[in-house]
Amino acid sequence: MTRTRTPVVAGWFTHVTGASGEEQFHLLGTRCTACRAVFFPREDAHCRNPTCTGGELAEVPLSRRGRVWSYTDGRYRPPAPYVSDPAAEWEPYTLLAVELAAERMVVLGQAAPGVTVADLAVGMEVEVEPGVLNEDADTVWTTWRFRPVADAGEVRA
Repeated sequence: MTRTRTPVVAGWFTHVTGASGEEQFHLLGTRCTACRAVFFPREDAHCRNPTCTGGELAEVPLSRRGRVWSYTDGRYRPPAPYVSDPAAEWEPYTLLAVELAAERMVVLGQAAPGVTVADLAVGMEVEVEPGVLNEDADTVWTTWRFRPVADAGEVRA
């Protein structure tokens, strides 16, 4: 049986396979055509820049890479609507605040599986990648994660 892959939040990211077979994963934001401000999460109603007289909002892929601005570990089981099996052993997770390279905006997200606070440092280069938040019999709920860039020379063993 094939399960449906469904984004946790529709329109916040895209995961496509290019013509050459390479996967391309991007967070999606919107850019105001008048002031060029970029928003994530996306804004589809109006420009949130208080000094802007307004313009159309166009969807834009955001930078795939950025630098760790801050990070912490989650050592508690979060409350609903987070899906967690109370019978399963709890595994801490790592949260990152990442300043995206081109947009210079900070985006939050979980680290990729296996990445702990011991693997991170402020200023380290990371890259966004697809992730799985939860799975059930019918659906794989997809999201984004951040992983240190292996060739950055900053990943600690």
